[in-house]
Amino acid sequence: MNMKWMVGAIAALALGVLTLPAFLDSESHDPVEGATCKAEGAANLNLTLKDMNGADVKLADYKGKVILLNFWATWCPPCLAEIPEFIKVYDEKKGDGFTILGVSTDDTPEQLRAFASEKKVNYPLLMITPEMEDAYGPLFGLPTSILIARDGSVCKRHFGPMSKEQLEKELKPLL
Repeated sequence: MNMKWMVGAIAALALGVLTLPAFLDSESHDPVEGATCKAEGAANLNLTLKDMNGADVKLADYKGKVILLNFWATWCPPCLAEIPEFIKVYDEKKGDGFTILGVSTDDTPEQLRAFASEKKVNYPLLMITPEMEDAYGPLFGLPTSILIARDGSVCKRHFGPMSKEQLEKELKPLL
């Protein structure tokens, strides 16, 4: 392959990678009547997942709360970096009607229990299901977080780790 074609291929790949987030955010979504944010659409809360202890967790039980759905894995360094920040924010804001649901993309319940104990995770850790991935995916990378308002509207999709300050800023108008 000559150098001109190689440079062109790399440039095309870079352009694709750089425009992917804009493409993902530009999907058409059904507006949510009375949304409390610039809603991307309505969240599917009609799902039931298992927690790390095997108990059923219905997302519908969290309707009326501000929810941060965080898709992550124990092997993901950026995921591990944001979890201590999430623990702090959850501890500070849970009384204000805020919850975090950590959705593991491929860890076993045993791995999650050990991780939660070691890191002192104070919010629910759940196991992903194909229905959950269909409802909130595709997941192009981890961590991926989805902020859902009290009215069930999807307010924000965030790709990559979030800082405590960033999460607090996005929560402020919703709490």
